Amino acid sequence: MCQSCGTQSPKWLGRCPGCGEWNTLLEETVGGEEARPGLPPKASRATPLPEVGADDGERLSTGMPEVDRVLGGGLFPGGVTLLGGDPGVGKSTLLLQLFGHLSRGRTLLYASGEESLAQVASRASRLGVDSPTLHLYAETALEAILQEVERLAPSALAVDSIQTAGTSAIGSAPGSLSQVRECSARLIELAKRRGMPVVLVGHITKDGMIAGPKALEHMVDTVLYLEGEKYRHLKVLRAQKNRFGATSELALLEMTGEGLREVENPSAALLADRPLNVPGSLIGVVIQGTRPLLFEIQALTSPSAFGLAKRMSLGLDRNRVQLLTAVLERSARITLGDRDLFVNVVGGVELDEPALDLPLCLAVASAYRGRAMPSDLAAFGEVGLAGEVRGVGSAQARAAEAAALGFTRCVLPASDHKRLDRAPKGIRLEPVSRLEEALELLLP
Repeated sequence: MCQSCGTQSPKWLGRCPGCGEWNTLLEETVGGEEARPGLPPKASRATPLPEVGADDGERLSTGMPEVDRVLGGGLFPGGVTLLGGDPGVGKSTLLLQLFGHLSRGRTLLYASGEESLAQVASRASRLGVDSPTLHLYAETALEAILQEVERLAPSALAVDSIQTAGTSAIGSAPGSLSQVRECSARLIELAKRRGMPVVLVGHITKDGMIAGPKALEHMVDTVLYLEGEKYRHLKVLRAQKNRFGATSELALLEMTGEGLREVENPSAALLADRPLNVPGSLIGVVIQGTRPLLFEIQALTSPSAFGLAKRMSLGLDRNRVQLLTAVLERSARITLGDRDLFVNVVGGVELDEPALDLPLCLAVASAYRGRAMPSDLAAFGEVGLAGEVRGVGSAQARAAEAAALGFTRCVLPASDHKRLDRAPKGIRLEPVSRLEEALELLLP
């Protein structure tokens, strides 16, 4: 069975016929169908819709407002959250912090399959977590974890990580496709039956995806990714899926000696070391989930030494950068065919919103002409292949966030400007309908 996509084969193959990955097929013994422990002996009856209550239950606050916002208000009763991230990024640290706060007045169970009790306790001491109602359990056998849940009746359960858990009902080793799928199904069933939040930690593959079956992400209610380079102090917690809240929410966290701390004003933190009056730098306004954020877009052009121009991008889609480069060459008469182009989003955050098209084009034009953009300027808008500037929505919130951080000018699509109820105080809005119009306005 392929450990990446789940394709089954009667014999070993070097390359998976389903996903094309090499050396991912492992032998797994397929047994007979057995009744899964915990299922009711007789199916329950369906309930008419008017008789079903719409009470969502009280969410459990994690003690970190930014994390609560990403979760949609806190941990949902009976909800299953999958937390993924690169090794060493801080998944276990964040989870232990959250459970340390949740354990105030509640009984919680933290099952660790990767570390001993002494190792977890050492981290808890460093984080200042000393709650007597937080129970640590170093165990990988799923049946033992389920028994401990029945004994303690905790308000929430954490399993770190799901790849280390195994059940005796499956003959394969822990971490295999069938083990991850079966253990996850049993834990999800437990969460729904008891109305108990469950948080699972998932490993990340070399491709940056959560290891195990892709169906695991479909089974759980919420999928969170903790992103950030190992040696950078800023981390990003992003919601990729959330049945109980907005998707694509983002929280900026700072790694300190006492654990992860919230960054109360992410936009100000990301712009703290921004250089002024430097060509190729411009501020773009994006919407992450329900909140606007400001990011610095940097561009650098240099003559190509080998005749074949390079295009490098960090934080933005490389294909999108190439597309906008072609639009600039046609609409703004900026020749970039003999120049290398380097684009960067400051902060190490991956962004894919079309609203960054306009600030990216303006930053590239500024770098090409060697003229700095105004330091009090922010911009947002999508750029089409014909050079038109299209609306992206949420213009009121974007402009208000820029004004709150001291920006006095904002270039935005004309269609978004027409839909504004009123302009925020302290900022001058400059609507444009084409890329050439924006360049003529800022770089005459």
